[in-house]
Amino acid sequence: MSEHLSTCAGCGAPLSPAKACLDYRDDLFFYTLSLRDPEFLHQYAVDAYTAQHIGDDTKPVAIAGSLIGLCLFAERQYTGREVQKVHMILGNKMKEWPKLSPPLERATLTVVDVLNAPPGPERDQAIRNWARSVWEMWKQQHGEIDGLVRNSYSSAQ
Repeated sequence: MSEHLSTCAGCGAPLSPAKACLDYRDDLFFYTLSLRDPEFLHQYAVDAYTAQHIGDDTKPVAIAGSLIGLCLFAERQYTGREVQKVHMILGNKMKEWPKLSPPLERATLTVVDVLNAPPGPERDQAIRNWARSVWEMWKQQHGEIDGLVRNSYSSAQ
């Protein structure tokens, strides 16, 4: 008898009856934080998960911040450490954040897909692929996010 699966309302991932999407997120965050890698893959995972799970109560800073992080990674090859520094700079500088609505289309990858990859280099690459997939999902806002990065971050340096 097959297990009945539910689906995450945010990302569309198939979920087991015993786990919510947040549980998968926590499992992945435990993995990424245990890596202690100089690239800091954890930042990509945080930004991808956030940008894929936008709700009515999600603050504009969380949405814009995650998209800025994904933009810097996917378009400018920033490491997670570099993205984290930009988040801190902008968090201290920006007082108002744009209100962005999530796209109708979903990313091709989810946190569950990442966790299905074996730990190590394959999972690490899956995290990068997931981050790029979520960034692509937001393609309608790429220009706005790029402009926000150029205008806000450049003047904050």
